[in-house]
Amino acid sequence: MASPPTKSGQSLTAGTAVAPIAAPGAPSNFPPFDATTFAPQLIWLAITFGFLYLFLSRVALPPIADMIAARDGRIKADLNEAERLKTETDQAIASYEQALADAKAKGNSIAAETRNKLTAEVDKERASVEALLAKKTTDAEKRINETKVKALGGINDIAVDTAGAIFSKLTGKEMSIADVKKALAAGPK
Repeated sequence: MASPPTKSGQSLTAGTAVAPIAAPGAPSNFPPFDATTFAPQLIWLAITFGFLYLFLSRVALPPIADMIAARDGRIKADLNEAERLKTETDQAIASYEQALADAKAKGNSIAAETRNKLTAEVDKERASVEALLAKKTTDAEKRINETKVKALGGINDIAVDTAGAIFSKLTGKEMSIADVKKALAAGPK
């Protein structure tokens, strides 16, 4: 299979390329690499570089230098402002922490004061309740003793009545209350 012809009329086969043949009298090298033209190229390079240097140093670079200086000034001013704000923030944080510590201390003192007041009130109330209970206990013991004495006094009367009734049932004779009391006081014989 044949390849299509190129512009120069030569055909290319796969994997092979034929370089075009230079025309007679045509330069064979790339002009900047031609050693015969080095001197004029260096002169034009120096002239172009000089004009470019003058243009940049007089026209383009001064506004850029002014922008850089202005930007540097803004950056320094912004850094100073940031430092000032940081100092203010640190002072505000320290003030806040101090106020918080003061509030905690005041809260603790109020809590301790309230706790002491409540403890005193509870102790006072406990003392009054204990005194009331002691009075009621004393009154109850007094009533119990009175009831006991009354009951014991009534036991003698009951014992006298019972002994008199038993004696009269057993003997069929009546005995006076004074004689029964006398016999009970004497005890068994």
